[in-house]
Amino acid sequence: MAAETALELTRKAAAHMADRGIENARLEAELMLGSILGLNRLQLYMQFDRPIDGAQLEQFRSMVRRRLKREPLQYILGEAHFRTLRLHVDPRVLIPRPETELLVEQVLEFLRLEQRAGPVLDLGTGSGAIAISVAMESAVEQIVATDLSADALAVARDNAQRAGVVERIEFRRGSLWQAVRAAERFDVIVSNPPYIAERERDELQPEVRDWEPGQALFSGADGLNAVREIVAGAAARLNAGGLLAIEIGADQGAAVLELLECGPGLAEYRIEKDLAGRDRIALARATLGVDYGNVV
Repeated sequence: MAAETALELTRKAAAHMADRGIENARLEAELMLGSILGLNRLQLYMQFDRPIDGAQLEQFRSMVRRRLKREPLQYILGEAHFRTLRLHVDPRVLIPRPETELLVEQVLEFLRLEQRAGPVLDLGTGSGAIAISVAMESAVEQIVATDLSADALAVARDNAQRAGVVERIEFRRGSLWQAVRAAERFDVIVSNPPYIAERERDELQPEVRDWEPGQALFSGADGLNAVREIVAGAAARLNAGGLLAIEIGADQGAAVLELLECGPGLAEYRIEKDLAGRDRIALARATLGVDYGNVV
């Protein structure tokens, strides 16, 4: 029996995945097969008549079985694209989202307009997407990246090594402010913290709910526990006029603005929307010329 061609395999796999409710099934089938063959999509199209058998066929079938169990495509491929980066990702870390690229853009714009060179603090670094992007796209020489998970820090450090910026990032383990020294001050504090409410767990897609690390997703009954802690302690760790930038949920803008208004030592607070017009980034500045000490 002749081996199936690349075209036949992708069509068959896409049909199976589409039947299970997986969107963009044809695209995903092509990406999985292309990763095995070492081809991009255009190269794969040009070799659609290529027979696939043996170890490559078994590897592809294994990938499809994993996807049918709703494991995220990025974990199966072992990588996610973020700005200029190709980051390694696996179930130890959250998969970077396009919305977080906007968070990075706000940080880079602040550094550029204010002509600041850091240091920068990335709270809850996960895969390292934010810290590595800042290192790659700015002149900042000192970046501190923290995470509660030792596994996440291992992934982030590996990604920084592969990007060639590991010498500029100090990785520390700890929950939010626990990893920050009392005397440290930063020009920017940035965070993509957990911000999903526990009550929303069952509403999430299985790729998120069943596969991504829960401690990077959920933050109390209203999803704002981590944001509250960050806001309460930010001014004490920011240089005068420094920036606080936090990614938030699409329905959390009003609540987070209220937190920022009550936050000690913060001013010029605002909410920026994502490309879909949803609340996504909370921004504030440390009050100029005032030292608020170590408030939490």
